[in-house]
Amino acid sequence: MAITRLCLLAFAGGVGAVHLLPEPPPVALWVCGSALLIVVAAWWGWYARRGVIVSRLLLAGSLLWFLAAGAVGLAYGTARVEARLADVLDSSNEDKVTRVVLRVAELPRLEPESRIFVADVLSSIPQGVPGRIQVRWNSGDFAGPYGRRPGRGGNTEFPEILPGQVWRMALILRKPHGSRNPHGFDYEGHVFAQGIRATGTVRGTPVQIGDEPWASVSVVAQRARHYVRDAMLPYIAEQRWGAVLLALAIGDQASVDAADWLTFNRSGLTHLVSISGSHVTMIAVLAGIAVNFTWRRLRWRGRGLSERLPAQLASAWVALLVAWLYCLLAGWGVPARRTFVMLLVMGVSLALRLPLSPSHVLAAAAFVVVGLDPWAPLSAGFWLSFLAVYVLMAATGWWGRGAFTPQGRLPRVVRKLHAAARLQICVTLALLPPLALLFSEISIVSPLANAYAIPIIGMLVTPLALLLAGMALVPGLEVAVGAVAWLAHALLQLCMWPTEWLAGLPGASLPVAAAPWWATAFAMLGVGIALLPRGFPFRYLGWAFMLPVLVWLPSRLEPGDWDLYALDIGQGSAVVLRTASQTLVYDTGVRYSPDADAAQRNLVPFLRAKGIKKVDVLVVSHADLDHVGGVRSVLESLPVEQSYTPFDLAAWLTHEGGLLGGRELPPMPKAASPCFHGLSWRVDGVGFAFLWPPGEGSIDLGADTRERNRNACVLRVQGAHHSILLPGDIGADEEKALVQRGLDAADIVLAAHHGSRYSSAQPFVAATRAQHTIAQAGRWNRYGHPASAVRRRWQAHGSAFWDTGLDGAIIARSTKGGLKVEAERDRRSRYWSE
Repeated sequence: MAITRLCLLAFAGGVGAVHLLPEPPPVALWVCGSALLIVVAAWWGWYARRGVIVSRLLLAGSLLWFLAAGAVGLAYGTARVEARLADVLDSSNEDKVTRVVLRVAELPRLEPESRIFVADVLSSIPQGVPGRIQVRWNSGDFAGPYGRRPGRGGNTEFPEILPGQVWRMALILRKPHGSRNPHGFDYEGHVFAQGIRATGTVRGTPVQIGDEPWASVSVVAQRARHYVRDAMLPYIAEQRWGAVLLALAIGDQASVDAADWLTFNRSGLTHLVSISGSHVTMIAVLAGIAVNFTWRRLRWRGRGLSERLPAQLASAWVALLVAWLYCLLAGWGVPARRTFVMLLVMGVSLALRLPLSPSHVLAAAAFVVVGLDPWAPLSAGFWLSFLAVYVLMAATGWWGRGAFTPQGRLPRVVRKLHAAARLQICVTLALLPPLALLFSEISIVSPLANAYAIPIIGMLVTPLALLLAGMALVPGLEVAVGAVAWLAHALLQLCMWPTEWLAGLPGASLPVAAAPWWATAFAMLGVGIALLPRGFPFRYLGWAFMLPVLVWLPSRLEPGDWDLYALDIGQGSAVVLRTASQTLVYDTGVRYSPDADAAQRNLVPFLRAKGIKKVDVLVVSHADLDHVGGVRSVLESLPVEQSYTPFDLAAWLTHEGGLLGGRELPPMPKAASPCFHGLSWRVDGVGFAFLWPPGEGSIDLGADTRERNRNACVLRVQGAHHSILLPGDIGADEEKALVQRGLDAADIVLAAHHGSRYSSAQPFVAATRAQHTIAQAGRWNRYGHPASAVRRRWQAHGSAFWDTGLDGAIIARSTKGGLKVEAERDRRSRYWSE
């Protein structure tokens, strides 16, 4: 039976391995290879049963079966990948208007000024549109990155969009595209795993031409989610934690505030807000207990129901049905899917009286989940949920004697609390390595927060949220529904009071640098050793294996060397420069909305992944929103020693705080100075000098865009071996002035104004003699950056031209051995990247 488990896991591993490749291998190769291995393994087994093969060589036969299962997984995964890759948006349709007839496939996401939903394409003119796309329907009256101001109107009314509706729309279609930064979130892989092969923006006025509410089981479930959301919103929309109740009931997390997610992350409660395996299991167990209790007491035609069908079996099937319905209502995510499959395997084994060990259940669940969805391993929830279940199984004594079974003559309640506390600590420790790898942050208060939050949210709030969802659909129960909503929210509020306090503590969470893969693998080996049953010597030393992950720091640079990271943040600028002991940030990217900006999404996570705990120098070249938009997030996330700006930073943040509804000033830099020509400093053998603006004064915040661009901070960095020029958004006139003053050559130049045709003039390009030019611009931006003429001009002077919109983040390393420049999309190429 051990070989069966290994083969199931080998199949799942083979499917997962496909996603690590830059290109999927030929299907025929793996089909032939797996077939050959299966034939050899079968032949080996047949001779072994006849006694021809020596018993000690049976291990080789098991290995053959293991390799065959892995090859089958690779072949299956490759076939599914190639089929999805073939469903692609034709290049002739990209960034052009296409007329499509589509059916809404999933619950729409409700944004203040837009509706976003996934749809199945039924027909299109012209052809060449993939089968599943994501549609964004904007209001047409953009409120701006700070939201709509009072009295400005703009309450756009959208028609009710329901799963199953059929619409005729004109769409601007594009292939999915997202930022690609080191250690960053891979948006393109995320949407590829969901089967979304194009994104579309509505043009004109769509027309509904039909309704197919029974098109599929998925559509029925998604429409049920819509009705439940509409029924619940009147009771929870104004509640402080109403969005969390909605997330617990139907898995709709879109309305949970970004600040609340930060609280959940710092306290380690994110898994309780997202519908996870624990929620599904808890609801199924409660349903099973209720049915078991009732079934034993009901009679029909003079005989008890338990005599016709054992109560244990009846409760198991009802629990499975409830779990399946809850998983559908929750959106059928990976953790919920894994939990249902595990419950199904256990239910089938109970019905057939097949004794299955927990390891069989875990292996079978991995096999089925990956078989149904080969892209499940791309989700962090896949690994975290399976690891958590493994820890629970091992630590509670399912495999041999429990690794953490409390001993002694303590009272029963105390022993149970003791066991639960140790189990929670065990789960927390085991999840530290993958959480550090995924989020570059670990919660210190997580065991304490989970100790009270799991029973309150799992056993009280979640059942009440589901009860609220069911009762809200029944007319005439308004008073009772209001009471249930009040009780559920009151319990959640009771749980969140200490949680917010814990999350606000200075040491609630610790940033952790992204460690190499071998350190994470070493840590997971230690987790396996630590979870061995009692009796294994030195098993507690396994926890020490995770120390390299928790204390990892990137290698220190030599004096005079530097690393440059021109991040991919869309249409905006954000550059990070590291020397031997210091970090400089040049610009902070664009603000997208009142709650989101490029620094929050890309810059700050990158700094944390690099183990950077403070910013020594922050330069904001000028006050345009695509350069200064993320400065508040940087100041709120990391201490800043020194800032240089051509404007009054405190005044700008005060002005922005008013636009954001009266937000307070963030922690300010310890020192703030204007940038001006002649200001310079030297650290770690690297020199820094501002070449522009010529004066020392501060630019008025009310100055127009042209004036702000003319006075942008231009910074030159001179290392021991190579130099950099960061010119901000200056134009051709300012470039001319720099050249006339005497502009030295630079090895790397950030193209001025994102590669605008009004910058990078011929004399400037000739004077810099750059080996590499980097344009930080968003793909398909409305300004046409970088201009094709600018690209050709730099290339004509022998410069390699890099575009973050196409190449992702650009990484440059200057050492004694030379200058190395590479693009993130080339460094970590994946088959789904365009």
